[in-house]
Amino acid sequence: MESPIRCELEDSILTITLNRPDKLNAYTAQMGRELALAFDRADQDDAVRVVIVTGAGRAFCAGADISGGAESFGAGASVMFGETKKAGEEPSFIDSIYRCRKPSIAAINGAAVGVGITVTLPMDIRLASNNAKIGFVFARRGLVPEAGSAWFLPRLVGLQQALRWCYSGRILTPDEVLRGGLVSEVLEPEALLPRAREIAREIVEETAPVSIALTRQLLWRFSSEPDPRRIREVDVPMSRELGRSPDVTEGVKAFLEKRKPNFPGKVSTDMPSNYPWWQD
Repeated sequence: MESPIRCELEDSILTITLNRPDKLNAYTAQMGRELALAFDRADQDDAVRVVIVTGAGRAFCAGADISGGAESFGAGASVMFGETKKAGEEPSFIDSIYRCRKPSIAAINGAAVGVGITVTLPMDIRLASNNAKIGFVFARRGLVPEAGSAWFLPRLVGLQQALRWCYSGRILTPDEVLRGGLVSEVLEPEALLPRAREIAREIVEETAPVSIALTRQLLWRFSSEPDPRRIREVDVPMSRELGRSPDVTEGVKAFLEKRKPNFPGKVSTDMPSNYPWWQD
């Protein structure tokens, strides 16, 4: 059985391609499992600095595979909705993307509807082709926003915009999602992946892996805190510890010598002593 995703690692950039082009990359439980495992592996692999996710063919992901009719959304298909991973259970793609210490970029090359767009919400940067069609269509199918999207979407675009898109359930144009803040750029189809790789290469070549891993968690986990006191309990001791690290020595030296840095720190072994600071 052919894998529903394809993974390629080049120059520290892992490209994950949703690979069911004959089905417009429609989402299946197997795709969710493999996507989760790919992000889990990326999290542990120091050779991976950035993850790009895109789709094969003319779609990104045209939503859930509903070839089984309404039963596609029954109890047996619950893994499709990205439930939280528990001990001994299969990984959840939402948890795996959200917890991953490597930054991720969604290169939305075509239709991204339902789970096809919510799968991108825990990613960090979204770029869209100018022929993309994006829709939070759940209310038009008798469903609710799934895969944690009622938590992610308002944080990305604001509550009012999230409500309007989810209430209508209609297909949105690339310009609409750009104006709404869901994607940061809209590009010609042939420019989409090169632009995603350009962004990824800048991260790879200019930044410290440990710093990026920590920055990702700090921003995601503290963005909705009501005041800054809690984050200061975390970032002050973290900054002090990092200030004594070889990464900072190299970063300052590279700046003074006007060259690209070669940071020695590894995400697998060199995270500061107060990481992770949260309780699951």
